[in-house]
Amino acid sequence: MSADVRLSITHETTYRYSTPVETAQHLATIRPLECPWQRVVSHRLRIDPAPSYETSHIDAFGNEVRYFSFDAPHDHLSVTSESTVVLTPRWGSLVASATPAWEELAAALRFRAGGAYIPESEFVFASPNIALAPELHDYALASFPPGTPLVAGAIDLMHRIHADFAYQPQTTAFDTPALRSFRLRQGVCQDFAQVMIGCLRSLGLAARYVSGYLRTVPPEGTPRLVGADASHAWASVFCPGVGWVDLDPTNDVLADLDHVTLANGRDYSDVSLLRGIILGGGEHTVQVAVDVTAD
Repeated sequence: MSADVRLSITHETTYRYSTPVETAQHLATIRPLECPWQRVVSHRLRIDPAPSYETSHIDAFGNEVRYFSFDAPHDHLSVTSESTVVLTPRWGSLVASATPAWEELAAALRFRAGGAYIPESEFVFASPNIALAPELHDYALASFPPGTPLVAGAIDLMHRIHADFAYQPQTTAFDTPALRSFRLRQGVCQDFAQVMIGCLRSLGLAARYVSGYLRTVPPEGTPRLVGADASHAWASVFCPGVGWVDLDPTNDVLADLDHVTLANGRDYSDVSLLRGIILGGGEHTVQVAVDVTAD
């Protein structure tokens, strides 16, 4: 049985502006989550120049969001996150073929007046980047014949997206809708994840977006995962008796000891790592460097 893994993560983002930024406000969703399978040993966020104001809060999805602002001119912004986490193996007892039939959960998640509230049902609906389109429904059905165990169907869907879609950086943008990525049949990890989520939701299943990192250097004898030089994203589907099952369609694997979880949301728009509003700045360049290594 696999042992726990301790990973250290350094993520540095640097903006350089052609003219000074007069004022700015930013949000960062960049602290790893505390989860049953992930313990945060340490986390440090360094911001240069020092913000005029800084605070944090827990959002509706349980993620820590850091807010910081500047009221003095600056010509650059550097945000460096340094974290250490311990990951515990997640899937040793998972038997995909023994999970409930997908129709049972889809029926349970439907709204009924006077029925019990199911928190996971909030992830059944459309979201800013993910529409519930007939195209996604029809594509998903090939993996979910009647009576198919939920997790078995989700894994098959992951296999198909991995096989049918090309990993092509710079063909999509941060705000590309899932349906456009689906029609293009290409994109990056964010697109693969959002397409898979759209497919699952189109069947009435609860699916959420997960942002995180991949281990940069894999264990000896295993292939290097796609997307390990930047932040990563994958999909998660809810299954009664099991919980949330994280699937990485970009790499065709269940997220486990190579995946560091940062945040959960409906889609990318809920959990983008760094976003904000600036006054001034002119043209700007951005450099991102991510390193995830085993201690």
